[in-house]
Amino acid sequence: MDREPPPSDEDERARRLAAAETAYEAEIEANLRRNYAANLAHGLLGQTGFRLVNAPTFVPAYIYLLSGSEFLVGLALAAQWIGASASSIFGATLIEHRKRVLPMGLLIGWGMRAGVLGLALGGFFLPERWALITAIGFLCLFGLFNGMQAVIFNTLMAKVIPLRLRGRLTGFRNFAAGLTAAGVSWMGGHYFVEGNLFGNGYAATFLMAFILTSIGLSLLMLVREPEPPTIRARAGFGGRLREIPMMLKADPALGRFYLAAGLAALGTMAVPFYILYAGERIGLSGATIGILSTAFLLAQTTTNLFWGWLADRFGNRLVFILSVGTWGAATGLLLAVDTLWPLAIAFAGLGAGQGGFQNSNQNIIVEFGARDDLPMRIAVLNTATSLMHAAGPLLGGVVAYAISFDALFALSIAVLLAALLTMTFLVDEPRKRGKRL
Repeated sequence: MDREPPPSDEDERARRLAAAETAYEAEIEANLRRNYAANLAHGLLGQTGFRLVNAPTFVPAYIYLLSGSEFLVGLALAAQWIGASASSIFGATLIEHRKRVLPMGLLIGWGMRAGVLGLALGGFFLPERWALITAIGFLCLFGLFNGMQAVIFNTLMAKVIPLRLRGRLTGFRNFAAGLTAAGVSWMGGHYFVEGNLFGNGYAATFLMAFILTSIGLSLLMLVREPEPPTIRARAGFGGRLREIPMMLKADPALGRFYLAAGLAALGTMAVPFYILYAGERIGLSGATIGILSTAFLLAQTTTNLFWGWLADRFGNRLVFILSVGTWGAATGLLLAVDTLWPLAIAFAGLGAGQGGFQNSNQNIIVEFGARDDLPMRIAVLNTATSLMHAAGPLLGGVVAYAISFDALFALSIAVLLAALLTMTFLVDEPRKRGKRL
């Protein structure tokens, strides 16, 4: 009777790796409820605060109040995204070789919140000229840490939340955060800005954003993060940059997705000027800012549940296509109306479209490849979109100043249409390729 040959070293390594993967997945499932709740709480409070900063209302109106210049509004928003584009790939190199990424995420998260706190304190204690200069600097700092945090926290979520639940988690988290942010925005516009709370209603709003996001970050410490069975070897920043072309060559659809996402991000060239355009049509008061902010955030909120369900059911590619189409249509509507409530409907469409784009963008990138390369895929996506987010407001400021808001919005619609067509015809559904994280 022939005996089976003893297992080779390669067979033994494969067996141990399979056992480690099984244990890793079991640990994820064992801690799923706790980690789901921690991510939900962190997202609820963190996104509530950051939406006050990122909504196309408070910061643009504040910068315009300090400067009176559309170009400087664009420059300030560009500074935020220049910071993000400069740091995303560096953020990936900080965590690729680490079995646990949460400690670094907490450190970077506090740096990001320092930018929001600086924005508030500058408004309270500095004269207008210096408040403007420091606001641009703190927005750049905010973006710098945001670029790294986005990579780290998206990687963390991919480690602790299975793909089958990720769309609904992000949808419900954004839904809950949006409801809270809509209420806080209304309060910020009506009581803080209109009532000039503490002598500067905008600074008071940014201070509230800092407090909310700080509580949210603290709750993330409840996460139990598993250690993956494999990680990349530590590599230098320059070495990882040189590997990016090979990553894109290995998956051409990934490169085309980056193109679509970059085009959609360039469509944000009009975002800082939505509120200025509305002010030109109906006047810019604290109450108006509150109503339009609430419409934007409430629509972003209520549609997130739908976008999350649709992503889990049919994939994030479809969400990308439908949401970018909604965003472009709402921009067109903005050009056709000139009273408060129709403008609020247009802002609601903008919120719904941009919310779906953000959700699909952050989730679809997970599905394009293996776990070990995920931080770098996220980093390249963040770099591409952040560069376009930076270029967009500058271009938008020039077009708005030199030509008109109408020309700016028409250009934004054209860019969004290009993104939609690229995603529709040049990028396949990555979920159909097989098992993903």
